[in-house]
Amino acid sequence: MKLSTTKSQILNATILAERIAGKKETLPVLSCILIEAEKEIVLRSTNLEAGIEIKIGGEIEEKGIIAVPANIFSQTLRSIGSEKVTLRSEEGNLLIESKGTKTLIKAIPHGEFPAFSASEKGSGVQLPRERFLEAIQSVVYAASPSMIRPELGSVYVSVKASSVVCVATDSFRLAEKTLHAQAAKHEADILIPLKHAGELAYILERSDTDTIEVIAEDVQMTVALDGIRYVSRVIDAQFPNYKDVIPKDVATEATLLKNDLAEMLKKARVFAGQEQHLGFHIYPKKKIFSATARSSDVGEMSDSIDAALEGEDIDINFHIGYLAECLSSIESDSVTLSFAGQGRPLVVKGVSDPSFLYLVMPLNR
Repeated sequence: MKLSTTKSQILNATILAERIAGKKETLPVLSCILIEAEKEIVLRSTNLEAGIEIKIGGEIEEKGIIAVPANIFSQTLRSIGSEKVTLRSEEGNLLIESKGTKTLIKAIPHGEFPAFSASEKGSGVQLPRERFLEAIQSVVYAASPSMIRPELGSVYVSVKASSVVCVATDSFRLAEKTLHAQAAKHEADILIPLKHAGELAYILERSDTDTIEVIAEDVQMTVALDGIRYVSRVIDAQFPNYKDVIPKDVATEATLLKNDLAEMLKKARVFAGQEQHLGFHIYPKKKIFSATARSSDVGEMSDSIDAALEGEDIDINFHIGYLAECLSSIESDSVTLSFAGQGRPLVVKGVSDPSFLYLVMPLNR
């Protein structure tokens, strides 16, 4: 094998591939990046749970294929100062040459590198890259970090005829983001493990392509974008019927500026101590919207802010972190807090952002 390319192209591809490559695997080839020079220059990596394939530009002088440890290959490329890079196999190993530098990396036998399963091209739904990235980032924080219940440690993606819905919940709060999309040929409901959802967001952030294709299948999800194909296994479990949890009735409603709420929560964090409990005290007839937080170590705070109020009086407690995390996902300047009543969930929405919904359960006290 012999090929030449630019440092920027191959390093950017390697950074993505290294992130997906296995760590401390019993099968050494899973900790490698597979470099293939056939019709095109392609880099691949996998940890058996997820995989990535990246095509880059360059000149192929001799066809071939080789696997090298991802971390060593990445560090070598980072240390190169010149832009042009030549890679060639030498006695079964990989020789990397650039102006003033030459490095030989011992290769790993590539015969056991898993094959990538191919999805039917054009069988998915077309989405704007930035909007799909936004959808994942809008909900991923609400998933459980534990995989004891895999359906809660995942991001639920529902591909419909003209929309894609992303949802995550850890049973204490729930986030839902809806995207309108071009018609999908196949509808599907899939669960992406939390770790893989984070990897996908990382990849999407580092691309500048406008449109991606999301292909949802029974055992895997494929996301194809300009020169990149990311494949993730999906969880074989049933996502909770979350629509039944969303309250149909509203007992008390408050509409206020998002920044005012954010500043109130920021101050409350300081006074709430380790428990991070916040009390809302809402009295519509008296036009009072206030919040209190206290700890024996710091002190206590009680702040009121302007809000348009309707409904019944209510005193209710929440975890500050659960309230604050959703605000960056709301695009509008004002938010509506819809309280279903004492001991029942709170629904948070943007006044001019119907695409996002957030539900949070109250604390017992």
